[in-house]
Amino acid sequence: MAPPHEHHKTAHDVGSPTNPMPFLGQDYKKLLHKSLSRNELYIDELFPPNSSSIGTLDKEADLDYNKIEWKRPSELVSPGKPFFIVKGMSRFDYKQGSKLGNCWFLASIGALTPTDEKTWSLKKDIINQVIPANQSFSNNYAGIFHFRFWRFGKWIDVVVDDLLPTINGDLIFVCPKTSNEFWPALLEKAYAKVCGSYADLNGGFISEALMDFTGGVHMEFVLNEAPDHLWDIMDRAAKSQTLMGCSTYNSESREAVSSSGLVGGHAYTVTGVSKVMSKGNPVHLVRVLNPWGDTEWNEAWSDKSSLWNTVSKKDLKWRENLDNGEFWMSMEDFTRNFESLDICCLCPDFLDRSSGCHWKSQRNFGKWIAGTTAGGSMDNIGTFWKNPQFRVRIEELSEDCTHEEGAENLLVSLMQNHEKRNRSSQKNYKIGFYIFKIRDKSGKFSAEFFDDKTPVVAKSFENLREVMEFVWLEPGEYLIVPCTKNPGKTASFVLSIFSKHETRFEYIEETEEDEDDP
Repeated sequence: MAPPHEHHKTAHDVGSPTNPMPFLGQDYKKLLHKSLSRNELYIDELFPPNSSSIGTLDKEADLDYNKIEWKRPSELVSPGKPFFIVKGMSRFDYKQGSKLGNCWFLASIGALTPTDEKTWSLKKDIINQVIPANQSFSNNYAGIFHFRFWRFGKWIDVVVDDLLPTINGDLIFVCPKTSNEFWPALLEKAYAKVCGSYADLNGGFISEALMDFTGGVHMEFVLNEAPDHLWDIMDRAAKSQTLMGCSTYNSESREAVSSSGLVGGHAYTVTGVSKVMSKGNPVHLVRVLNPWGDTEWNEAWSDKSSLWNTVSKKDLKWRENLDNGEFWMSMEDFTRNFESLDICCLCPDFLDRSSGCHWKSQRNFGKWIAGTTAGGSMDNIGTFWKNPQFRVRIEELSEDCTHEEGAENLLVSLMQNHEKRNRSSQKNYKIGFYIFKIRDKSGKFSAEFFDDKTPVVAKSFENLREVMEFVWLEPGEYLIVPCTKNPGKTASFVLSIFSKHETRFEYIEETEEDEDDP
């Protein structure tokens, strides 16, 4: 039987950022060398150029599989030659194709790409981690490229060939706005391979791809419950190594465009925030990008809004009237029209107003195993105690950090993994976690302990890949119990904590006495 728990990885282990795991055992350098030595263009046998890699798309896609031709970029570009990147990466390099509902993935690409030189310096580490440098269609070209993603606690290196699905010479899926630039299509292909097929990219949450691009912390803000200082958080986030995305409320029909120009049930990228003076009053603005590359918000502070006539010449620099899918709106309209905001980053230091405060992360891997460690929620009195248990000790807060009673000082993230090859076949269980205040005690906590215990935190159960909660916990000892809602559900999980306190985070090993517990 597989062990129910595995400790946090060290920096140079396989699966770390500097030593990613070869996905499906394919070593990029070896395959590149082999293709170059044989003077042949690489063809990926594990993600072949045929309908199995396309997968089964919705009938709405209306795709004639018989017309699909897989072509390399050199066959698609005329005149001139293909380029991996043309004049630097930009959020305007691509637009969503019509055959695939993967706006959640493309909106996350928009978050990954820089908006200017300043954001390039902030995001270059994340970009270079996902899109390794020195790839081109000229130097050492052999029809093979590679990309890196963070998947369930480990970084993987994904190899693809550059055969892309086309109909009548046009790419079926993501389309470059510059016809000879191919990094968006190749990145999409690599992510489709990880997920099992292109069809497996259909429908999803932007947080999923944002996490897979960073391997960091994910924060979700439900906008109708947004804290008053959310714009300040977004402002600090925009000046840090963060990726931000947002989603609109579902519409009656799929991706219907409202009279205000917003698309229902759609993922967008947040590309910036700004404060302008209008008629002597400060206005907090948010800049948003539609991955379609067009179709914009058309009300207050949009491209053609007359409100821009009320700002100073200095603030007028923010206005762009380009119909490129990007637009401004007030913070009030943003929180009213969008359902949620997702922020992903390597480290959430920006949350604290004190620049000397540093959040620290710790991660544990575990398993719920039916019959032994899959105890279900607290509703299941007889089995709940069997779930994996983790002890957390929170120390006093450093003087470098902002001391605010009740301000969140711990972020807990729980991610489930069913280890299926195809993303669409991974049906997520309802998952959540409980946190209990405890006193010093060795060993696993028994069924009796939970009889009269009320958790200080009870994360509501959701059938998502990952659930997270910001909490305030005073210094002391705590017990975290991650679980599925129903008992007897087998899955792997990653439990992560991010704290601005010094913390000790460890799995509670079972003893023979524990195993004999009722």
